[in-house]
Amino acid sequence: MLSAFRNAFKIPDLRKKILFTLFIIAVYRLGAHIPTPGVDFNKVQAFQKTAQQSGVYGLINLFSGGALTSFAIFALGIMPYITSSIIMQLLTVVIPRLEAYAKEGEEGQKKITQYTRYMTIVLALLQSLGIVVTANSGRLIQGLQDIFPKSAGSTFVIVLTLTAGTSLIMWLGELITQRGIGNGMSILIFSSIISRLPSESASIYAAAKPFKTAVIGALGIGIVVAVVLIEQAQRRIPVQYAKRVVGRKLYGGSSTYIPLKVNQAGVIPIIFASSLLYLPVLAATIIQNNTFKTWVDNHLAKGTHPAYVVTYFLLIVFFTYFYTSITFNPVDVADNMKKYGGFIPGIRPGRPTAEYLDHILTRITLPGSIFLATIAILPFIAQGAWHIQAFPFGGTAVLIVVGVGLETMKQLESQLLMRHYEGFLK
Repeated sequence: MLSAFRNAFKIPDLRKKILFTLFIIAVYRLGAHIPTPGVDFNKVQAFQKTAQQSGVYGLINLFSGGALTSFAIFALGIMPYITSSIIMQLLTVVIPRLEAYAKEGEEGQKKITQYTRYMTIVLALLQSLGIVVTANSGRLIQGLQDIFPKSAGSTFVIVLTLTAGTSLIMWLGELITQRGIGNGMSILIFSSIISRLPSESASIYAAAKPFKTAVIGALGIGIVVAVVLIEQAQRRIPVQYAKRVVGRKLYGGSSTYIPLKVNQAGVIPIIFASSLLYLPVLAATIIQNNTFKTWVDNHLAKGTHPAYVVTYFLLIVFFTYFYTSITFNPVDVADNMKKYGGFIPGIRPGRPTAEYLDHILTRITLPGSIFLATIAILPFIAQGAWHIQAFPFGGTAVLIVVGVGLETMKQLESQLLMRHYEGFLK
């Protein structure tokens, strides 16, 4: 692996991409430490070590790399963009115009991206206003309130600053995608999670003592190994292409396979479920109904409540099937195979092939979805059993870190192999 890193830096254009990506990450992390104008920074610093969230606020804090508890200009992180992307993907299925854009290729994708950006700004405005209200009321961080000035002018400046911070993050992510290595948004989330590991590990050691810390460390390594195995696991469906004559040339006669991953949806179902659970919290902030707000605060705003954990688990299982059905269409795959003379041995082309693929996909998605949901709720179980506030080896964090790490390594490997170097995964 060290030789692969050394080879990557030998190639001028690849070296520029890596250094550019590191520079953007540094800018992103700098913004996570610049306080928002008007915030009572001394009060925040006094409560910084005890500032712990669970549930939706914990997820925002995770994705922002701790910027939420620091009330920095990047406090919202990339969460508004993720939420708007999810909404646009759901709307693409139900709105014919958006579905037509999705099938138009690059030009249609530019339109969808433009709509996603507009929706991100709207969500950032709503979420930043919600953070100001919940922070001043003391519901964001227990025992910490009146952080922001309560005048209308100050609130406007704070909301505008947080929204501009989200817009800047969105631009930084797109710069990495265009001129750097890997998917920009994923890389920024990856860097945010990694930045939290040292402080959370220190918190675990202080709260759990050496024995429990060792057990948690071993459990963390086991979780990482399990996530890697599930991420790489796939069911390979053999496909045979019949021989056909076109002009004077003979085509076909080859064998290949369709790789159906056990976890076809990746980490998307967890993000879908978390974003959906955030909507009632956002609605409670806007509606200002005491009964509704109390119920949401007690049941859906905190990951320690059983209702939140059960709902979270079921939503992840549901969204795993939902997202898999969107990304993999057995009917289209079967039609394309039939068009080019391909068939699965023992299965008739056309509708029987589609039914067979759908049956296989449904069966392998079930253990994948249950595994995904179990990994996601593991931090809440650990916190409840051992009364540990920070658990860095659970759910979303490990899945994103492992998934982004593997994808980035594969992209670097393909760049190296194009230039006749050995890759990382050799």
